[in-house]
Amino acid sequence: MDLRIFTEPQQGATYGDLLRVARAAEDAGYDAFFRSDHYRAMGGVSGEPGPTDAWTTLSALAVQTERIRLGTLVTSATFRLPGPLAIQVAQADQMSGGRVELGLGAGWFEAEHTGYGIPFPPTRERFARLAEQLAVITGLWSTPAGESFAFSGEHYTLVDSPALPKPVQQPLPVIVGGTGPRRTPALAARFATEFNLPFVPLEQAVQQVDRVAAACTEAGRDPGSITRSVAHTLVVGKDGTAVARRAQELGVDAEQLADNPLAGTPAQIVDALGTWRERTGIRRVYLQVLDLADLDTVELVASEVAPQLG
Repeated sequence: MDLRIFTEPQQGATYGDLLRVARAAEDAGYDAFFRSDHYRAMGGVSGEPGPTDAWTTLSALAVQTERIRLGTLVTSATFRLPGPLAIQVAQADQMSGGRVELGLGAGWFEAEHTGYGIPFPPTRERFARLAEQLAVITGLWSTPAGESFAFSGEHYTLVDSPALPKPVQQPLPVIVGGTGPRRTPALAARFATEFNLPFVPLEQAVQQVDRVAAACTEAGRDPGSITRSVAHTLVVGKDGTAVARRAQELGVDAEQLADNPLAGTPAQIVDALGTWRERTGIRRVYLQVLDLADLDTVELVASEVAPQLG
């Protein structure tokens, strides 16, 4: 089972903070370092010194790390046009030597849009734009060298595009996730190499992976060809008292811990992830690390949880 570090830098982090965590994760043997793509803090924090751009960050990390994979969970389709986004991600992949992954979603946080002058269309339009962006980006990357790409949609039109640059990876991994019962599984079946379940309880996760499998079958795709993953907040401690104290420090409601397979002692987390793997078929776990100064926790999971997951 792959373990990946997932950060939320809009809550307050510099590039230096992210670089330190990414290098610590790489040294500890984690599979990947991911970050959110948000421009405004959430909850009762200031977000100072201010947001860092996801693809600027990942491009820099591409040349300041060596092995660890890099990506977004997830880039908002409202933030960027699909053509320029395809160029940004392909360039970052080249800079990293083929270690970049693109998580792409419809966008949901209205305040960060109004705060920075970004249009925030209704839900139906955001999902329509997401579908077209996935088609454009994957189409640009998969167009054979020397050929052009064209696309005519409701929201985006591309004419005689040279479809350059190409990413190193063919195909570059694309992550789609969420809990929508119809559109999300259909988009995953059509475009995704990985389907992610963010912050959901086990029974809801079981239902959603079944929907994705059904969507794959309907689309003529082997359901086993899409990697299943989950993201949860990491709340770990040596014993129950330490776990409760850590939850309080992170501002995590104690009631949320019961449905979180990443909350508990290392042994409890191993058992919980085993259950999740058995019930949902997940092969990848994103550990949301809220305290970027707490590298001891990153090392604790690497030494006491990862070796038991195989």
